[in-house]
Amino acid sequence: MPATSPTPAAGARSMADDIRARSDEQLGNLLHLRHDLARPAPADLAALAARASTRASVQRAVDNLDLAHLQVLEAATAGSNPVDPSELVTFLALAGPGEVEPLLEELWALALLWRSPEGLRVVRTVTEVLGHPAGLGPRAADLSVEAPDAGSVAEAAASAPAPARAILDRLTWGPAVAVLPPGAPERVAEGARWLLEHHLVAAPTPDQLVLPREVALALRGGRTHRDPALTAPALEGRQVPPQDVDFAAGQQVTDLLSLLDELAAEWGLRPPRVLRSGGLAVRDLKRLGSVLDVDQERAAFVAETAYAAGLVADDGSLDPSWAPTPAYDEWQQQPAEVRWATLARAWLATTRAPHLVGTTPPGGSGTVNALGPEAHWPPARSLRRDLLDLAAAAEPGLAPTAGSWAELLRWHRPRRVPASLDAVVAAVVREAEWLGVTGRGAVSTAGRVLLTDADDDRLADAVRPHLPEPVEHVLLQADLTAVAPGPLAGGLATFMRLVADVESRGGATVYRFTPDSVRRCLDAGWSVDQLLGTLTDASHTPVPQPLEYLVRDVARRHGQARVGSVRAYVRCDDETTLGAMLADRELSPLQLRSVAPTVLVSPVAADTVLDFLRDNGYAPAAESPDGGVVVPTAGRHRTPVHRRPSQVSAQVVDDDLVTRLVGALRAGEEAAAYQREQLARREGPALPSTDPTTTLAVLRDAAADRQAVWLGYSDADGRVRRLLFYPDRVEGGRVHGTADGALRTLSIHRVTGAAPG
Repeated sequence: MPATSPTPAAGARSMADDIRARSDEQLGNLLHLRHDLARPAPADLAALAARASTRASVQRAVDNLDLAHLQVLEAATAGSNPVDPSELVTFLALAGPGEVEPLLEELWALALLWRSPEGLRVVRTVTEVLGHPAGLGPRAADLSVEAPDAGSVAEAAASAPAPARAILDRLTWGPAVAVLPPGAPERVAEGARWLLEHHLVAAPTPDQLVLPREVALALRGGRTHRDPALTAPALEGRQVPPQDVDFAAGQQVTDLLSLLDELAAEWGLRPPRVLRSGGLAVRDLKRLGSVLDVDQERAAFVAETAYAAGLVADDGSLDPSWAPTPAYDEWQQQPAEVRWATLARAWLATTRAPHLVGTTPPGGSGTVNALGPEAHWPPARSLRRDLLDLAAAAEPGLAPTAGSWAELLRWHRPRRVPASLDAVVAAVVREAEWLGVTGRGAVSTAGRVLLTDADDDRLADAVRPHLPEPVEHVLLQADLTAVAPGPLAGGLATFMRLVADVESRGGATVYRFTPDSVRRCLDAGWSVDQLLGTLTDASHTPVPQPLEYLVRDVARRHGQARVGSVRAYVRCDDETTLGAMLADRELSPLQLRSVAPTVLVSPVAADTVLDFLRDNGYAPAAESPDGGVVVPTAGRHRTPVHRRPSQVSAQVVDDDLVTRLVGALRAGEEAAAYQREQLARREGPALPSTDPTTTLAVLRDAAADRQAVWLGYSDADGRVRRLLFYPDRVEGGRVHGTADGALRTLSIHRVTGAAPG
């Protein structure tokens, strides 16, 4: 913002004149500071001034002020007009005008003040937007009461009885209006009467008390603000070595990519239902947290991030469910740094707030569901960006405390902070850490590049050095576990998630083999030899004997029992196994009955029978009508291909646009000035637009009085000409008379305006 500005012409009397007097550089600065003034492009500088003083535009500009500029603007609104800098020094308890003058110039650059020959003045709409600046009430003149001087106010306040003094104490620092409820205690009524009798308050209505601005300033000791804050508070926190920040961020990126792959594998195999009201059921979120081995808050964050990036969606079926999209398959094949760039950009731009999941929506009942409409919260995007921008502007490696972060944000955007700011700050800090935008609480190198809105290639290059190299081997151990010493390459990672369960994550991932995980692999169509062969090829150690025994034992029992649909049957060559099923009370809901020594039937659907048997320790395989084993497409449920809605974003007002726009405004101003000059040179009065009835009345009166009339007349080419017309008679929708010494007959419907000559 400019520190100084040239004085406009001496004839400047309005905001439009002040705008016209600005240099091209100052106009460009105004358009950069207030983007809404540039879209759509105003026709000329008068239109720019009019738009800059509209309530919507002023509201937006005032809401974007930091606390220093807001307090100076409130003090200027509360003081004299034009603004007196020495008065503001008193209002804000400053050492001298040098502290406030640069802020006034910056408010002028924002067009919240305009320069008149007498000095800076507050734009009228600013007064409407601020309402009661600094908690001060209306002036005494606006309340139709006499303003007492500061000495008499201090004297009256000192002698006020306790009830009156209590009311004054409540009103002094705002709000300046109090409403007396029906049946108020007698002592409150006595205090109010005493204040009214001594002219310290006004009563615009019988149940309302208002403290005049002059009285409040006297009680405040001449100050407008209890705690002036013209300097931003410093971020406080611990210092972390930058290399540790990037290392921690890289580890978080690796964990997030692994979690998202596990989510896609789980939902591809068992897609959860979409609630009727939209979103993910609480029990499904708990199951997701259990599968990912994280708490529900982080599980909601992973699901919401995947949703924001277009990797999971509602499949749109008759009975809809949440499932990975075809875009996930493309994304999963890309390098880790490119995948992270997609997630980070989606998280920074989304208006969804994962931290709201599990809370009660304002004015509603129940809880907010993950992926549901209630988790959409528009302020989330700007709050997230503002917080990270503040941290990125600090010294590299600084990990601010949550309290320091919240305090600085309150200073930078005092009119736009939510009531739940502390909770929002804590949530953004957690999410940024999980995403790798921060590491150990400090903004990472990749996070700083993300905040510059760099392209995907630069963003991927920034995070690549901090990610561990993918490995293509595991270390099989005798305790039925496998250790991956780093992030696994795509195909091997998919296989390991299929054949084993993740037991722990970190620099190395530990997988555990269980009968269920091995059966899961066999269900997907792998044979024993294929499974053991892949493990042998992938491991730097031999396949341990216990693992081979486990695989072969599960394979021996796998498929012994076959489940088909007749609404369902179970067949098995081992009659003992079928006998155990019939005797098992846990299987009683299946209503199994024997129809042959090796065949059981059930009135329950085959899929349900299959799940029940597996849940109770059996290892059946699904059978097709021709007796073959059904190989399910495990993990492959996908939503239909559909176009993703683009993120809502404002058009950028860049230097190129501003330069062209300033040139167009100057040209428009010259054209408007030329038109004003031509209008000033015209003969006769200004012609108002008149309807045919009014035109007929004016012409008839002029014809009767033999007077001339100035007319605006649209000719055959559509051009409007001015005529000094002498009407003789009016009849049949026409007027007959003389103009420029010649007889003329004019059609009434072509007359655009008429005024006596």
